[in-house]
Amino acid sequence: MKFIGQTIFYFLIIMALVYLYSYAGINNSGFIYNEF
Repeated sequence: MKFIGQTIFYFLIIMALVYLYSYAGINNSGFIYNEF
């Protein structure tokens, strides 16, 4: 159960990062490409 909770926790963090990058990409289209 601990492994499942940890997986969900990291999944939420990754989704939050993707959401923030997507939101920043709308405001500044070159931001995402510069990060990577």
